[in-house]
Amino acid sequence: MIYDKNHALLECEIPGIPRKSGKVRDVFDLGDRLLMVVTDRISAFDVILPSGVPDKGKVLNQLSLFWLDFFGVKNHLVTANVDEYPDVLKPYADELRGRSMLVRKVKMIEVECIARGYLTGSGWKEYQKSQTVNGEKLRAGYENASKLDEVLFTPTTKAAIGDHDEAIDYAATARLVGEPTAKALKDATIGLYTKAADYALGHGIIIADTKFEFGQDEDGSLILADEVLTPDSSRFWPQSSYRVGANPPSLDKQYVRDWLDSIHFNHQPPGPELPDDVIARTRGIYLKAYADLSGRALA
Repeated sequence: MIYDKNHALLECEIPGIPRKSGKVRDVFDLGDRLLMVVTDRISAFDVILPSGVPDKGKVLNQLSLFWLDFFGVKNHLVTANVDEYPDVLKPYADELRGRSMLVRKVKMIEVECIARGYLTGSGWKEYQKSQTVNGEKLRAGYENASKLDEVLFTPTTKAAIGDHDEAIDYAATARLVGEPTAKALKDATIGLYTKAADYALGHGIIIADTKFEFGQDEDGSLILADEVLTPDSSRFWPQSSYRVGANPPSLDKQYVRDWLDSIHFNHQPPGPELPDDVIARTRGIYLKAYADLSGRALA
């Protein structure tokens, strides 16, 4: 295990088990199952930063577990109880506890499924230019951060680390995965987002948008996989500070992005070290997101 000076986990190492690493997760191949370990790495503008944020990985992992239980739909989770992990993982139980899950292997669909309930971010930028989002024409009169008349399904292709996802419309999605699967993805994405957004609003948080990923079972049915409604995959806004016309401070890594822009970071690797106060503030934001949504403190 590799930690930084603030005891943030930057890299998980388990000798003898094949590993693939993403921006945040280290995934270990156990044969018919995978061990997903959520590190404390943080990325911004598709650049993995050298500084970690302590407990960030535990927030992402435990919030995903909360939503999987909340939705009750078919998903990839086997267990997140380290006492039930295979014996080969037992020596690492303390490091894995709270930040990992054992999942079954599924055939992943190569589309990132984004639901937008509010017009912001790249969607707002596109709307200002062409009154469209992902090529879909919208009515006139929206402002930045406006609630959309209906939830939009705005998928993207999956990009390699360091590359940018490419927005695609529904027709392109259907060509990529087939019409039945495209419709199932759209329906599931909008349905899950709507259920979560209604719940979150009752807890003082607006979910402006989020990303889901799905796999397929042997019979072709969808399986919810990867992270679910975390601050890394979603835009959470405190309802108390929401105003149409400007983005409220979000409960995610936007604070880090803003700091990077304030020092004129060029959005290219290598990224700079984060100051301790930026790390501490970001950690607090992630912990608040978890506590507000789950109703409990981080285990």
